[in-house]
Amino acid sequence: MSFGRAIILKTAALKPIERLVRRSFLFRGVVKRFIAGDTLAEAMQVAEELAARGMNISLDYLGENTTKREEAEQATSMFMEIVRAIAASPHRDKINISIKLTQCGLDIDPAWAEDNYRRLLWLAAESNTFVRVDMESTDYTERTVSLIERVFQDFKNTGTVLQSYLKRSMDDTRRMITLGARVRVVKGAYLEPEQLTVPDKAATDRQYVEMAKLLMQEGNYPAIATHDEKIILELKQWAAEQGIGKEKFEWQMLYGIRRDLQSSLHEEGYNVRVYIPFGDSWYPYFTRRLAERPANMWFIVKAMFRK
Repeated sequence: MSFGRAIILKTAALKPIERLVRRSFLFRGVVKRFIAGDTLAEAMQVAEELAARGMNISLDYLGENTTKREEAEQATSMFMEIVRAIAASPHRDKINISIKLTQCGLDIDPAWAEDNYRRLLWLAAESNTFVRVDMESTDYTERTVSLIERVFQDFKNTGTVLQSYLKRSMDDTRRMITLGARVRVVKGAYLEPEQLTVPDKAATDRQYVEMAKLLMQEGNYPAIATHDEKIILELKQWAAEQGIGKEKFEWQMLYGIRRDLQSSLHEEGYNVRVYIPFGDSWYPYFTRRLAERPANMWFIVKAMFRK
């Protein structure tokens, strides 16, 4: 964990800072740029517009760590509503959904949370909708991976996310390849104990590339989630050398960030998926985006003026 990222996450966790960011007009434009709205209708409008231009979409209803059954029930109901909205869309083949297991009640009752997850997968299977389980902090890494291994036996329309800043992630990558589940590889943005993470950004980047190459070569339609042009160029060149077709994987990028890069990759014939978050619980997501790289504080400001 870098010093800059730790400072951003610790500062953002302070309630006065959260209140300032939520209330200040100075942040409204930035938040609107990266959050598709508070409602599903707003998010679907954005998704439809992007899908009509050829982009793939992953919808993310923001929230995590529910502590009451009513909250988990509400989140699960929203997931169901999202899946129904996707099924009714003329672009349903281009839209899927990302969820968090803690939204389903993992901290309340793991068996009940699994049942909520399975009910969602059952509904999603009717419209051939893929459900991605986002990876959370290391408190949930093994629980998430092992749950995917168990549930995938019954539902093939699901997969998960692995974070390259964790020491264990190469082993988890091999577990998911053996299982046949789809993986999104990311660098990671939670504040984690140093003993569980690789030493620094350079090591995180190296492991990211190693994981991505292994998934592209042996995995099931992996999602390479990055805005790092150096990594993208390296993986593009490597895939071409290995004879790995553009249809075998997809690039994933966040809504509102590097739209120019998203468009250029799409024009080159790659599959590109835009991760679209929505909902009023946007603050933790927003601060993690800043913390992924301390330079993102300036990068996000600059991004507001890019096409």
